[in-house]
Amino acid sequence: MPAFIAVVDYGRGNLRSVSKALEAVGIRVKIVQNPKGIEAAAALVVPGQGAFDDCMSTLRQQHLLPSILNAIQAGKPYLGICIGLQILYTVSEEHGTHQGLGIIPGRVVRFPDSLTDKAGNRLKIPHMGWNEVAQEPLSVPLWKDIPDRSYFYFVHSYYGVPDNTSLVAGWTEYGIPFASAIFRDNLFAVQFHPEKSQKAGLTLLRNFGEWVGKEVFVT
Repeated sequence: MPAFIAVVDYGRGNLRSVSKALEAVGIRVKIVQNPKGIEAAAALVVPGQGAFDDCMSTLRQQHLLPSILNAIQAGKPYLGICIGLQILYTVSEEHGTHQGLGIIPGRVVRFPDSLTDKAGNRLKIPHMGWNEVAQEPLSVPLWKDIPDRSYFYFVHSYYGVPDNTSLVAGWTEYGIPFASAIFRDNLFAVQFHPEKSQKAGLTLLRNFGEWVGKEVFVT
């Protein structure tokens, strides 16, 4: 079977737009709904929209959590998008306190209602629309050919606060600075939506494929 990247389907998020964006840059993709699909994949993409606990509950019900953890621990490249980033943290404060995967020590918290821009204007929550990502000076392969402070598309009310800021690969300002990209070993995860971010987003997805290996590209 030719190598492919699995987009994990747990009934949440815009799976089709993520898979179509990956296919647009030449990557062989399969949407998978079971542990066997994850085990067979060369790498994982976990996208998502909606509530943290709903995501974790559904992954648990579909028996996908052990397979995701095993894949990460085995060193398979992992790209988390939005909720796919947030579930990596230890705990989320969204609608109560809920346990995450605990791979990235830290918490997922809500933007404060008192957020204002530099002119003192109240900022709306959720943070929705285009915003800059300031890249950290790390050797992060997924930033290749993407200029620093490129704009990406965001839709979220919660964001992750890592205990170890050396894991932060990108910062974004929305009233306060927050970690919008995390990089560690075989993990790269982002709060924004690359599939909605036009050229910069497609470049990032192509870079992810190159990071996984040329065998996942359709020849």
